[in-house]
Amino acid sequence: MLIERHANMRIEKRTFGNEGAVLLVIDHLVADPERLVRKAARRPFDLRSNYFPGPRTRAPAMYSPFLESVLNPLLPEHFGMQPGRFKFSMCHYSLVATPPQELKFLQRVPHIDSTGSDGLATVHYLFHGHWGGTAFYRHRQTGFESIDDARKETYFRQLETESQGADAPAPGYINGDTALFEQTAKADAVFNRMLVYRRNSLHSACIENHDIPPPDPVLGRLSINSFIDVI
Repeated sequence: MLIERHANMRIEKRTFGNEGAVLLVIDHLVADPERLVRKAARRPFDLRSNYFPGPRTRAPAMYSPFLESVLNPLLPEHFGMQPGRFKFSMCHYSLVATPPQELKFLQRVPHIDSTGSDGLATVHYLFHGHWGGTAFYRHRQTGFESIDDARKETYFRQLETESQGADAPAPGYINGDTALFEQTAKADAVFNRMLVYRRNSLHSACIENHDIPPPDPVLGRLSINSFIDVI
């Protein structure tokens, strides 16, 4: 499956929070996004994890080489990564579909994908409609907006205490300010838009608890999520 870039690709750099984290917003990413949707509709979503709230399946084999060609000229300037010196440790179609009442505690608060400050994540939105984008957060008690190896013990110890306290989140997705977290930025979901950000930033999908997406690649909240590691 050949994947080509859109002729009108547009790249915007944003920064957010007190830590000035970088967020790249790339609109009109691929030339034929509907083809990626059709490809997803023919695949079994049979992969599960303890953290992502829904099923996954592997993205097409050509997706990561395509993404590498797009990101190679961008990563040195925006993230300090050398061209060609990274690998994709994950590249999956994903569907957020878990009912709010079934979410584990760590799925009800913002999360990180790793504590490494040089790892990146991308999310490529492949749905039309109102299923929500991605938001970034600050932990109120510690003031942390990202969690690295030096912060993780302090942060997770505090979070464990808060999980037993009066302000512990009720079952459901976080989607805005809470007693424990403050939203610092939000990127709307636009069909064929991709976000690129550091994996250790506290973030979460923006999901309305009264309107959960179906586990359907055509009708639901389909995205391609990738992890990028330095080599």
